[in-house]
Amino acid sequence: MSVAGCKTVVLKSIQDDEFAVFQDMIYDQVGISMSEKKKSLVEGRLARRLRHYGFSSFAEYIKLINSGNVAERQIVVDMLTTNETSFFREQRHFDFLSEQVMSNIRHEQPYRIWSGASSSGEEAYSMAMLFADRCRSDKWEIVGTDISQRILARARAARYPLDASGKIPNDYLNRYCLRGVGEQSGTLMIDKKLTSKVTFKSLNLNGEWPSSMGMFDLILLRNVMIYFDQQTKSVLVEKILRHLRPGGYFMIGHSETLTGISSGVRMIRPSIYQKP
Repeated sequence: MSVAGCKTVVLKSIQDDEFAVFQDMIYDQVGISMSEKKKSLVEGRLARRLRHYGFSSFAEYIKLINSGNVAERQIVVDMLTTNETSFFREQRHFDFLSEQVMSNIRHEQPYRIWSGASSSGEEAYSMAMLFADRCRSDKWEIVGTDISQRILARARAARYPLDASGKIPNDYLNRYCLRGVGEQSGTLMIDKKLTSKVTFKSLNLNGEWPSSMGMFDLILLRNVMIYFDQQTKSVLVEKILRHLRPGGYFMIGHSETLTGISSGVRMIRPSIYQKP
């Protein structure tokens, strides 16, 4: 028995030349270098977009995004650049700020923190909890930026699965998070007294930056540069350091280094740098 109008589309595997199109697109737009090892990832993440349009091949999809469909190109970027994140990831950075930085923060001007690849907001809100708890002044603010509009919407919503709260200290959970009830059971929401201190904005790290960015006392760009080649890293770090105040801190991922990339900051500890 057949059902009229129903058709199962069998997807063809992505070919080398088709994968190369997405390699070039992601590099040109956001500076990320995708190795051949990412071929299956690209195929898996974009397969549902092909099904959405009823396409059987990546060649058809490439024709669509090359036809001037800006919205679809943005979807491709969103789907291929979303990185893993979590609350209080790389705890040593939070310990350093708590033990070495908080007591030295001056109160004449707001202490500004930039989460440079904020993803769905866990890093920014983790910082907000720490500063709300340990900073003697309430004159601080956090800016989170990401290229993905879809992921920024999740960050602004400030709602997360309850099982994502594993690394949030119990005291912070009680003070800064609200447990969902009824239809929202199994979720947590960041309290408005913190979300009011955090702003999320769209930004392509490797594109043009608005003049309104301003200066920051602490900049976080953790576990991002592992996706960039050496030249892209150097250009990006130079741009970032122009927005770091003298004496400010620049934190990168524990598996990353600025050796051979920048002499504009000095290493305080592995992955923690300070601008003279």
